[in-house]
Amino acid sequence: MSGDLAGFGEFVEANLPGLLRYGHALTGNQHDAADLVQTVLEKIGSRWPSVQRKAADPAAYVRRSMANAHISRWRKHRRESLVADLPESGAATPADPFEHEPLWQALKDLPPRQRAVIVLRYYEELSEAEIAASLGVSTGTVKSQASKAIATLRGKLTGGPEPEGRAVR
Repeated sequence: MSGDLAGFGEFVEANLPGLLRYGHALTGNQHDAADLVQTVLEKIGSRWPSVQRKAADPAAYVRRSMANAHISRWRKHRRESLVADLPESGAATPADPFEHEPLWQALKDLPPRQRAVIVLRYYEELSEAEIAASLGVSTGTVKSQASKAIATLRGKLTGGPEPEGRAVR
């Protein structure tokens, strides 16, 4: 059992920076990213021996779990209609230095599945096959989601029309 924990600890130590970057790109901020990574690693850590036996690539399994957890959280919060208090004038500046960059804003507006595909493809530099394995979808789905996301981003950034039709998650 202690060997399993040591193996999990080594996995976390080796992969944590990349998982936090991926989480930040999914959620849009460092705090939610850390919460997402912690939640997923907590669940996976309790069954690490099983994950190692069943998953060909444990890192891909963790990324897929993160994407699924983020999508579930997004769906839950999307249904809620909360009214936030407006910040007082002179409120603190956002902690995220990328908060006001146009590309970052456009990326945050993508549906979670499309955002995950774009982040894995261009930020983590994974192949279509690796993305498909990470998200548990076909390579065709990865290609179509990437195409839709790029068209949406292009429209938002150039001021052109965004693609019509139903957003696919």
